[in-house]
Amino acid sequence: MGDFKSNDLQTVSKKFRVDTSQISFLKFILEAYEGMAQLTTLDPGLGLVEIYVAPGCMKDFENIIMDLKKQMLIEVIEYSEENSDYR
Repeated sequence: MGDFKSNDLQTVSKKFRVDTSQISFLKFILEAYEGMAQLTTLDPGLGLVEIYVAPGCMKDFENIIMDLKKQMLIEVIEYSEENSDYR
């Protein structure tokens, strides 16, 4: 009954490093796309944020991030729970 993949039905969490002066801007941009994604600031001093992307919205989210990368620093980061360290 549709072409949904199991991943399409799950919220996805992604961690990013962004320019600290642009955290609020990024949050407002994502809020403009109601229900698509939610941003939580992990460390404002380092510009570390976590973004939760709603089910079925990953492609749109990726397009927005790719466009914003032309204007500001946005880097995907990995988090190691063993070291509690971002790299």
